[in-house]
Amino acid sequence: MASFLRELARNRYSYLLVLPAAAYVFLFSYATYPFLMIAFQRFNYQKGPFRSEWIGLENFRFFFQSREAVRVIANTLQLNVLFMIAVTVFAVALALLFNEIRSRLFMRFAQTTMIFPNFLSWIIVSYMMYSLFTMDYGIINQALQWFGAEPVNWYSTAKAWPAILVGMKVWKEAGMSSIIYLAAITAIDGSLYESADIDGATRWQKMRRITLPLLAPTIAILTLLNLGKIFYGDFGMIYAIIGDNGVLYPTTDVIDTYVYRALRQIGDPSNAAAVGLFQSVVGLLLVFAANWVTRRTFKEGALY
Repeated sequence: MASFLRELARNRYSYLLVLPAAAYVFLFSYATYPFLMIAFQRFNYQKGPFRSEWIGLENFRFFFQSREAVRVIANTLQLNVLFMIAVTVFAVALALLFNEIRSRLFMRFAQTTMIFPNFLSWIIVSYMMYSLFTMDYGIINQALQWFGAEPVNWYSTAKAWPAILVGMKVWKEAGMSSIIYLAAITAIDGSLYESADIDGATRWQKMRRITLPLLAPTIAILTLLNLGKIFYGDFGMIYAIIGDNGVLYPTTDVIDTYVYRALRQIGDPSNAAAVGLFQSVVGLLLVFAANWVTRRTFKEGALY
């Protein structure tokens, strides 16, 4: 205990800096664990979580016996897999390209340009997308007409939206994600590149033979972490862009938006808690399973 207090006093400003983030994680993660019990209750606001009626797995049946369960689970998995693959590929590509830039001024400009979309809210992005894809005045349809093609009612064309959403996800998040990979690249021993220069290796050969192999563990670890959220749809993105447009539900409705609509209509938080618990448990199992496979096939990329 005395050594802990000495450590706390020695690095008090560092711990003070971490305190807001630690408080946030504690309040919205660990402090909410006792309330998971309402997933197995018919929750009553007056009685609270400790006196509400226990009903077992009835709340889980609400979701799994609905006609939309298979569709929203499939959409959630499809979109998240596409998001994960596309953002990772583009983020790694950007990091590799940033690493090849020799002009420090251009490097700063390029990074700032790529990172800026991450700070825009999805509400702002949804208005930008509306100006692009609206039927009458959208920039995309005006371009199609300029080339002699017929305009498309994008907000009634469900099959087009997985690709559109993936594109917007990459545009918004790939730049920020590339910083992590760029940091991993800068940590690579420079003597490896010097040896490659002596052997006459080109930039492409150094990238393919040195940078990418040494970057693989970071890619694997971040992918494993993202697997834990694969059953969580990006609610902020989907609802801001799609909203309550039922025409697009066949390809864009995910678990989170479905549960949110059900919560608005039914008003029962127990159903939402049950689905949230299902998402968390499946995500945890996927991380363990993927890490087990990774540890046996690519040990450097395993979490533990």
